[in-house]
Amino acid sequence: MTELKKDLAATLEARRELGPEYEAALVDSFVDKVDTQVRRRLAEERLLQARGGTGGQGPGGSPVSAFGERFGFAIVTLVLAVPLSAIGVTQGIGGLVATWAGIVGVNLAHTGRLRRPGRDPRA
Repeated sequence: MTELKKDLAATLEARRELGPEYEAALVDSFVDKVDTQVRRRLAEERLLQARGGTGGQGPGGSPVSAFGERFGFAIVTLVLAVPLSAIGVTQGIGGLVATWAGIVGVNLAHTGRLRRPGRDPRA
């Protein structure tokens, strides 16, 4: 996680130096780095599950992949909340409130998608 913290600090510093006109490109670059790292970690987790012969099931019969998806999504959301909050606050308190409303809304939608009856969480 320290690698992501360093990347975030570098992205924020670059934003200060380059100015707001490069903001979108910097955020996109950081999101790509986070996405790559989360995908790598999930792939490693799946590989460990396959080698361990757990069949994708964790304790209590809950799918481990659903936990991994929730956990990965939560990590990505929290990491992205920092630069998104910085961008939102440039528009005043209303921008910050709108940013966090969006973050909460995306998380609620994602949680609802995972808990939908009849859905296979491993799909």
